[in-house]
Amino acid sequence: MGGAMDSSLSELMLCDQAIVARAEVPHDACDPIGALRRAMGDVRLALVLFFVTPKADFEALMVEAARVFVDSRCVGCTTAGEIGMSGYAEGSIVAVGFAADHFHAVLQVVTPLSELDSTACVSQTVRARAWLATQAGQSLPNEFAFLAVDGLSLKEDELVAAIAAGLGPMPLFGGSAADGERFAQTLISCDGVTLRNAAVVCLMRTDCPVRVFRLDHFQPTDRRMVVTDADPARRIVHQINAEVAAQEYARILGCRIDELTPSTFAENPVVVRIGGQHHVRAIQRAEANGDLQFFSAIDEGLVLTLAQSQDMAAHLEHELAGLGAETPPLAVLACDCILRRTEVQQRQIGPEISRILAAHRVVGFSTYGEQINGLHVNQTMTGVAIYPPIGR
Repeated sequence: MGGAMDSSLSELMLCDQAIVARAEVPHDACDPIGALRRAMGDVRLALVLFFVTPKADFEALMVEAARVFVDSRCVGCTTAGEIGMSGYAEGSIVAVGFAADHFHAVLQVVTPLSELDSTACVSQTVRARAWLATQAGQSLPNEFAFLAVDGLSLKEDELVAAIAAGLGPMPLFGGSAADGERFAQTLISCDGVTLRNAAVVCLMRTDCPVRVFRLDHFQPTDRRMVVTDADPARRIVHQINAEVAAQEYARILGCRIDELTPSTFAENPVVVRIGGQHHVRAIQRAEANGDLQFFSAIDEGLVLTLAQSQDMAAHLEHELAGLGAETPPLAVLACDCILRRTEVQQRQIGPEISRILAAHRVVGFSTYGEQINGLHVNQTMTGVAIYPPIGR
C-alpha cells in the first residue's frame, strides 16, 4: 500500500510540474541552463523566470537561457540569495517555468529608470494589459503581474505607483534585483538581453486560480519619531526629532551609535501607516556623518513607529498554511527581503525557515525591496500562490 501511495504522490508532483515547473542548480554546475531545462521536462513554457546568484556570469547565462528556452519568454535578475527547492539557498540558479497550456505572458520593459516618465509608463502598461487580454482570450480568466526591477535605481516607489495605475484591478507583486551584500551592481534580463537601470513587468493570464499576498512579522509599538530633515530623492534621513538621525535612533533603541549594524536594523525596523496598514521602511545602513540610508521612500514630516518582531518561523508557518487552507498551491513564487534573511541568520533559525518554505513549495529570491500593488515596501515577503485549475 505504501508503494501505491508513493506512486500516486509522484504522479501528482509530475502533474504539478507540468503546470508550474521548478528547478534549481548550483551556478558552477556543468551546463547549468541545460540542467535546468532537463529538470523542467519537455513541457512547452510560456515564460521562464531565473533568479541568479551574483556569483554567476549573469549575462552569459541569460544569453544561453534564451537560446535553450527558445520557444519561451525569459526574464532573469540577480539576487541577495535564492529560495530553492529546499528553502534558502546561496550560489544557485533557480528557475520557474509557466506552462503555455495554462499561462500567457506579455512583457513590458521600462528603461532607463533614471529618466522615468510616469505618464508614459502608465500608458505603456495600459496597452500591455489590453494586448494580454486580446491574446489570452476567455479561457485564461485569472491574472497577476510580476515586477523585476533594478534594486539600486532608487526608482521603485515612483515606478510601482505608475505600473499599478496602468494595471487597474490586476494584482501586482515584485522584487528589487540584488547583489548579495555588496550593493554594487544589480542586473535584469529580458529574452537574453542584460539590462541595467531597468525593470521588466510580466503580465500574466492563467486558468489557475491565483492569490497575490504580502506578509511581515512585525507589530507596531508605542515608540514614535518624526523625520525632520531628509533627502527623499536619495532615501537619506539627516535628522529624526531634530537630532542627528542615527544618534536619535540609537537613543530610542537604548544602544550606542557604534552598535548599529545590519542585524540591529533587521530586528528593530520602523513602520509607516498607509491606507490603514503598517508598512516597513527598512534602514539599510548608518553613515559616518550620522545619516540613515533607507531602502525605500522617506520624506520630511513622516511619522515613523518602531516595530517589534514576532516569532518569525511561527508567523511564516501560519501565513503560508493559510494560503493552502482550502487547496494546497502548486507553487508559491516569492520575493523575500534581504533583511528577513539577515534576521534568520542572526537568530540561527535558517534550517527551520527553510523547512517551512520547502514544505509550502515556495521558490523565489531575496531582494533589496519588495513591491505589492502600488507600494514599494521592505522587510516583507510578497508573492503569488498558484493553485490547480478548477476541476483538475
